[in-house]
Amino acid sequence: MSFFKSFAEKLKNAGNKWTQSVSNLFSDDPVDEGFWDELEEQLILGDVGIETTEELITELRRVMIDKRISNKRELKAAFADLLIARLESVPGMGRPLDVERKPSVVIMIGVNGSGKTTTCGKLASQFKAEGKKVIMAAADTFRAAAIEQLKAWGERAGVRVIAQKQDSDPAAVVYDSLLAAKAADADVILVDTAGRLHTKSNLMEELSKVTRVIKREIPEGPSEVLIVLDAVTGQNGFMQAETFGKAMPITGVVLTKFDNTSKGGIVIAIAERLKTPIRYVGLGEGIDDLQLFEPRAFVETLLDIKHDE
Repeated sequence: MSFFKSFAEKLKNAGNKWTQSVSNLFSDDPVDEGFWDELEEQLILGDVGIETTEELITELRRVMIDKRISNKRELKAAFADLLIARLESVPGMGRPLDVERKPSVVIMIGVNGSGKTTTCGKLASQFKAEGKKVIMAAADTFRAAAIEQLKAWGERAGVRVIAQKQDSDPAAVVYDSLLAAKAADADVILVDTAGRLHTKSNLMEELSKVTRVIKREIPEGPSEVLIVLDAVTGQNGFMQAETFGKAMPITGVVLTKFDNTSKGGIVIAIAERLKTPIRYVGLGEGIDDLQLFEPRAFVETLLDIKHDE
């Protein structure tokens, strides 16, 4: 219960403008055609997607008729049930990372600026707080700033960072990290990778090589591959996921900067289009602002439904 409140409260405090706009539609007034037009507009503006928006409205109209609902506020609960069902239909949605195997390798992929390095640092801090021994691998050797940033996170979290000089082979960094993890009996290896889409073919080969190196040491391969998407980019995130997914299978999404976007419907769009579970959502700059995604809390905050209702 305490975690649920933590996520819900942080989400509400983030003040996402889109969630406020949607919740404001469900007043005590009777449902009329104007309501459906406004709901459609808000869902599309929020990046839910045209096709999914049409499906949701068609389904909600049917529920309204079947249950003989005439009031917008009564319709809100039905809409919440629809959204929760869609989100929870994606296997693994909101599930904690699978880090039971020792060592578990968690790879961060995504474009530059999406928040991969910061996500690595925050997860390292959270895992260490849980009593796990963590190593971070600075496999984004394309940018010197990324290596230094990860080292700074390592110092902050008290976590060892394995790094080489700029332009080194990322797979070599990962190999060194695997050896270090085994020697130190580490629980988790967090791998930060490059994200330069303008050299797409080289990047894809680089990521594939990283996977091959991991499988030589750990036949099962990485435990998790998380694509880090900036919530502000909206629908562009789908192209990124499609591109990176060709290099390695994605097991989850980390949605960063959700507190800065007016397009919160991207959560629903990801569930519908990618069929990939959202694992974490970034709701601020602090370490504890990287929160495990909770579908029900998201929907109830979106529609301003009190948890004790």
